[in-house]
Amino acid sequence: MNKHTTHYSFPARSLHWLMAVLIAAMLIIGLDRNLLGLHKPLGILILVLALIRIVVRLKNGTPPLPRDMPGWQRLAASLSHLALYALMVMMPLVGWSMLSAEGYPIVLLGSLHLPPIAPHDMHLYLMLRKAHMFLALLLSGTFLMHASAALFHGLIRRDGVFSSMASGGEAPNVDRPNRGARVT
Repeated sequence: MNKHTTHYSFPARSLHWLMAVLIAAMLIIGLDRNLLGLHKPLGILILVLALIRIVVRLKNGTPPLPRDMPGWQRLAASLSHLALYALMVMMPLVGWSMLSAEGYPIVLLGSLHLPPIAPHDMHLYLMLRKAHMFLALLLSGTFLMHASAALFHGLIRRDGVFSSMASGGEAPNVDRPNRGARVT
């Protein structure tokens, strides 16, 4: 991403909002055993989209944060984004491994099945099931903190951080090398 860009790219914004909806849905769907047939292919879709999103982020970068944002908040933002990306990849992989260990196929569509990625082992299945539940709780908390921080930036600070992802609008108060502050 150009160092002077103050908003996320269209692909980054599109993937962000699509995945926000899918992850929220998955966290709810995962609570209902009757919807597990939907849960599995959506989990794999989230894994694929997360990997694409990582490539888009590495290719395009991110806009700078507001220059008056305290260092601890910058660190928290970086760590929470890292946690979200890690969880978006780990959750589906642990779920896939868990079902593989149970000996249960992952049906994507009709006769399209994913291959097992873990050996059939009920002890391993039980460990992975606990890990999947723990990661789901961790993802739920991280997701809520991320949404809360976005609302804080959008409604209270009004510093353009939210709009840089919501609409691609420019953040008025960011670090931009050799350009100075924008007059609004």
